[in-house]
Amino acid sequence: MMKKRIRRMAMLCSASFLLLSGCGAKETSKSDGNKEKTYQIGVTQFVEHPSLDAALDGFKQALKDKKLSVSYDVQNAQGDMNNNQTIANNFVSDQVDLIFANSTPSAQAALNATKDIPIVFTSVTDPVGAQLVQSMEKPGGNVTGTTDTHPDAIPKTVQFIDKYVKGNRVGTIYNSGEQNSVAQVESVKKAMKGTDLKIVPVSVSTSAEVKQAAESLVGKVDCIYIITDNTVVSALESVIKVASDHDIPLFVGELDSVKRGGFAAYGFDYYDIGYEAGEMAAQILKDGKKPSDLPVQYPKKLKLLINKKAAKDMGIKLNPEWDSIAEYIE
Repeated sequence: MMKKRIRRMAMLCSASFLLLSGCGAKETSKSDGNKEKTYQIGVTQFVEHPSLDAALDGFKQALKDKKLSVSYDVQNAQGDMNNNQTIANNFVSDQVDLIFANSTPSAQAALNATKDIPIVFTSVTDPVGAQLVQSMEKPGGNVTGTTDTHPDAIPKTVQFIDKYVKGNRVGTIYNSGEQNSVAQVESVKKAMKGTDLKIVPVSVSTSAEVKQAAESLVGKVDCIYIITDNTVVSALESVIKVASDHDIPLFVGELDSVKRGGFAAYGFDYYDIGYEAGEMAAQILKDGKKPSDLPVQYPKKLKLLINKKAAKDMGIKLNPEWDSIAEYIE
């Protein structure tokens, strides 16, 4: 009887040990018996709009292509700065392996929350000006990523406006609380030097103010140029309607905004910069690289995209000269 009890207790202890050893594990067994870690990545995104969503898709695909096992916690701040910081703080409390920050405010909040957990950003216009990195070549610290500023995008857009748009008043709407937007407005002003173009800026704080801001430009401008401002782009349809109703050419800062109804943009696919950021994350997680070892990357491709339907809606006559420099969508 005593022997049976001892045998039963031994079996229970063995089973308990196996159960406990499996709890909380972040590794999965491969068929060859090796262990593969499942990395925990916190994704923080400031607002929802197609460009940022495409960047996230690219990021995930890169890690999939690198054959990393990843568990994502995707959080969206819905344009609220307080939510933004709370999300970052929660990721630090959860001790995620890496934070993917999709936008300038998201990256700033993440860096404010931790100087230890690796942060990879994308959709950031001015990483140095936003004080995320020390320089593009040598980021320093625990942050690196990809920028959504191609050096030629704003100058080429301004050149196009100067050459083909009648009049010289260029309206723009932006959130002065977004450092990336302030930097872009300054870049637009710089690109206008040597031309007779004049910028007519209107500042907003929330996406709810965008429609009224667009309406305030009617009669005051000859065209509108919407940069890659997260607040304004999330409410772009309001600007498109005002531009269409009043025959105002609407230039935008990204290809997804052309597909949504903007007239034209010199841009690139946000999927691509998200993918590049994912490749950088893989180097950090899998290869042991430090963010400070990886220079910030620029978009590699730039093209002019024109929306023919938007041109018609905004009273713009297509110029045959554009055929050799642009791609068209209907």
